[in-house]
Amino acid sequence: MLRRLLKDFQFGVLPVPGRVIAIVFFVVLFIFPLIVMKLPQSDYYLRVLTFASIYAIFAVSWDLLSGYTGQANFGHALFFGVAAYGSALLHKYLGWQPVVTIPLGALAGTLAGVVTCIPALRLRGPYLSLLTLAFPIMLLGLVFAFKDVTGGEYGIMGLPRLGATVTDEYYICLLVMTVSVLIMWKLSDAGSRYIRTGLIFHAIREDEIAARATGINTIRYKILAFAVGGLFAGIAGALFTHVIRVAGPSTLAMTMSFQAIIWVVFGGIVSIYGAVVGVYTLYPLVEFLRRTPVGEYRLLILPVVVILILLFMPEGLAVWIRDKIETECPRCKLTNGSWRRECRACSAPLH
Repeated sequence: MLRRLLKDFQFGVLPVPGRVIAIVFFVVLFIFPLIVMKLPQSDYYLRVLTFASIYAIFAVSWDLLSGYTGQANFGHALFFGVAAYGSALLHKYLGWQPVVTIPLGALAGTLAGVVTCIPALRLRGPYLSLLTLAFPIMLLGLVFAFKDVTGGEYGIMGLPRLGATVTDEYYICLLVMTVSVLIMWKLSDAGSRYIRTGLIFHAIREDEIAARATGINTIRYKILAFAVGGLFAGIAGALFTHVIRVAGPSTLAMTMSFQAIIWVVFGGIVSIYGAVVGVYTLYPLVEFLRRTPVGEYRLLILPVVVILILLFMPEGLAVWIRDKIETECPRCKLTNGSWRRECRACSAPLH
């Protein structure tokens, strides 16, 4: 088994520039506390990347649901907020700790995904988007209607911390993000030899009627996509509420859903890694601009950056970079470095 893994790493990872960059990126993230520990504001930098890890899970879950299966979800904050409030309520009324409330909050997000999908099965396009947009608005109404339970506009405060220190919280969120992104990447990989959900998700997105005609149970896989998207968005929401120690209405706000869409489109939709690149580029940028003399204009600078990227890189920043450093063999479809003249497997000319 170890020999096989080493062989896959040698021939399936090292020759592909994008995968090497991804490994270096995650290695840097894991040693980042060692890099900044002597800086005067090290806790601030760790806190920014902690939130980036949480938002990366949230954005990738949206890409899996809306990008890969074509289910345009404009209310993805529903799963995030359900898990956040679910985790907070379990602690407030039952006294349970994050090690229990976070998995149960994620389970609540999964249930919300299934419940949302049931009325959405017969809808497509803008009608589906409007339906998904309505759910978090309705839940916000319930939050404000039952203030004695949910805390109303103030939310539920005084939640236990996720870790004893900022560094502990950083590593917990980073580890959960790494595992979550790997799982969602494998689930959406159309070329996987072991899991076929990615290929089926692609087929549903391209032509659901044709997919159904080939014998694919599209209803089952759409429910699966909503459930998986709700699960990982719920994980992000439950982590978030214990990091900030408050579960408030902001977790259900429309801006939360639209932020996920902006991050994914900026990095590159239908790519998984594009969502990670989008979050780790835009979120730290906004936070660091906050501490500069132009901080009050950061919400004007951000749209300009996004518009410029989409004008010159319409498929997203990460996809544009990938296309510059990688090329696909026209014969065997294997990914090669763009500097190669011949395919590393079949020796076919690449250019």
